[in-house]
Amino acid sequence: MAVKKSHQSWSWILMVIFITLSIVDIRFGLLGFICMGAPIYHALRGEGKIHCSKYCPRGSILGKFLQLVSFNNQLPKAFRGRKAKNILLSIMMIMFTISLYHAFHQPNVIKAVAFAVFRLMMVSFVLGIIMGVIFKPRSWCQVCPMGHGTALIKESQDKKASKKVK
Repeated sequence: MAVKKSHQSWSWILMVIFITLSIVDIRFGLLGFICMGAPIYHALRGEGKIHCSKYCPRGSILGKFLQLVSFNNQLPKAFRGRKAKNILLSIMMIMFTISLYHAFHQPNVIKAVAFAVFRLMMVSFVLGIIMGVIFKPRSWCQVCPMGHGTALIKESQDKKASKKVK
């Protein structure tokens, strides 16, 4: 299998472009679906969390720019556990579902959905910055709902594959 090249050194630019474009015109917030869809795409192809380590713009920007201001503390073990990750994933999914529900009842559905996506992306980004300053720069990556979700997809695929072998 060919080794996949990491784009972590420059993918942070995509996050800056996304934020800038979304501030200029909120409809660009819909591009956030690409950021949410890419990890799922990779996971469904059987590549697991490759998006996290090779492509993720949020992880790239956190790793690149928080190094100088981070306190570099270890993330508490309780945060890294499966229960905490499931809770965070559930909270983010519920928040996003409620936002989309309200968006579909607005006169301008496109702008409302774009704002819902942009808000979710910014909440996770701000949480990532806060965690990156208090703990290590990419601490968010250890609890990221998308990373956890892709790990769950991979786990499910592995279980199905092992059942076929038996």
